[in-house]
Amino acid sequence: MTDLWALGASELAGMIRAREVTSVEVVEAHLARIESVNPSVNAIVEVVAKEALTDAAAVDLAVGRGDELGPLAGVPITVKDNLDMAGHVTTHGSAALAENRVTSDSPVVERIRAAGAIPIARTNLPDLGLRIHTDSGIHGLTLNPWDPARTTSGSSGGEAVALVTGMSPLGLGNDLGGSLRNPATCCSIAAIKPTTGRVPHAVEGELADEGPVSQAFAADGPMARTVADVRLGLQVLSGWHVRDPISVPVPLEEPPPRPRRVAALPEPPGGSVDPRVAEVTRAAAGALTEAGHHVEELVPPGWDEALAVWEVLVTQELRQGFELIEPLLSADAATLLRLIMPETHDPDEVAGAWLQRIGAMRIWAEFFTEWDAVLTPTWTELPFPVGYDVSSAEGARNVLEMARPVMPGNALGLPSAAVPAGLVDGLPVGVLVTGAAWNELLCLEVAETIEASGLAPSTPIDPPQSRVTEPDISG
Repeated sequence: MTDLWALGASELAGMIRAREVTSVEVVEAHLARIESVNPSVNAIVEVVAKEALTDAAAVDLAVGRGDELGPLAGVPITVKDNLDMAGHVTTHGSAALAENRVTSDSPVVERIRAAGAIPIARTNLPDLGLRIHTDSGIHGLTLNPWDPARTTSGSSGGEAVALVTGMSPLGLGNDLGGSLRNPATCCSIAAIKPTTGRVPHAVEGELADEGPVSQAFAADGPMARTVADVRLGLQVLSGWHVRDPISVPVPLEEPPPRPRRVAALPEPPGGSVDPRVAEVTRAAAGALTEAGHHVEELVPPGWDEALAVWEVLVTQELRQGFELIEPLLSADAATLLRLIMPETHDPDEVAGAWLQRIGAMRIWAEFFTEWDAVLTPTWTELPFPVGYDVSSAEGARNVLEMARPVMPGNALGLPSAAVPAGLVDGLPVGVLVTGAAWNELLCLEVAETIEASGLAPSTPIDPPQSRVTEPDISG
């Protein structure tokens, strides 16, 4: 029999509902997996075993009574440590926020609990989520189980590692510059950054009110080992919430079945591309063609503009607010921002970028009247060596350059799904499916076709048995 921790969220929910297994047994299996595996990777920063087992017992009683159950009833999940869980500390990866105990759940945590899921642990992220590598000032470095010398990426790196090693079947993260999708490619899992406003976001405390870029670019979303579980998570999380005035009540709708028109960019403009990554992307495009879809290699109009908008607005907002956030950052996190920020804040450049953004959004919307999706690598290079991003200005710039395919999704507020597509020299490579606003289910449909082709390695995996120094996470 397959270990319970190796099964997906949808399968576990069905087994619990059918009384083939109890929620307590499922939660205990994942808690045991955390105890066994986490010392080798440091992905989990807090375990909530007592609460989780109490909640699991309540689900089992509800099953026994024949109560109506939510779609995730009894399924354990993990939560990134910048999303609030009532009664717990939300550190945002910063030692300065070690006492930031909150009184309410973030909307996504509230919704996933309402669907019956059971949070069992919190996961690591870099300081304030402002690094494409998961090494936090309070919890330390998370190791990539495929190769501990390579980055997990970030900022949802702890979530990605927890998922790929079987410590969790479903996770919650967020994405301002690929933070759901970057670790998905480095760890070989699936994720989706929804359309801006699809999934509500809110936290308590001094980081509750975010700047214009975060309001326009960022999104909370689900992560899992399979596209089907990502879809289930998105269905649970979507919709308007009173705590997020940007959220909207747009229903998730299945697109009409027909062959899709997909524009493929195996070698995205704007920087270098590892030919092996391009080859993986072409293989994914080939899988779509074999499935009956129409695929052409072409660059969407407005590609360069979307990249420029992301870079100008993100780096300028960081420059403007750096003095306020610097006390919350570790030395490495502050170093990275200094390496990528402009020397001065330029309001005229910012105003111009916001104007350029609306123009680029219009161009891409017109493009999506003829094309259903854009297929790219998630990164144009393999996961970089640990520490490379803060080693020099060149290293920092190269990391932004290799992650450029994620940027249009954020800059233009578009849905963008990540799916594993292969291994190169033992390192994962993923691809992105980006679509028109509100077309998350079409993106996931295309991603699932790639997943079904068998290009990606089997997961979950066991990490190397090297141990890392980590804080006490018992509780």
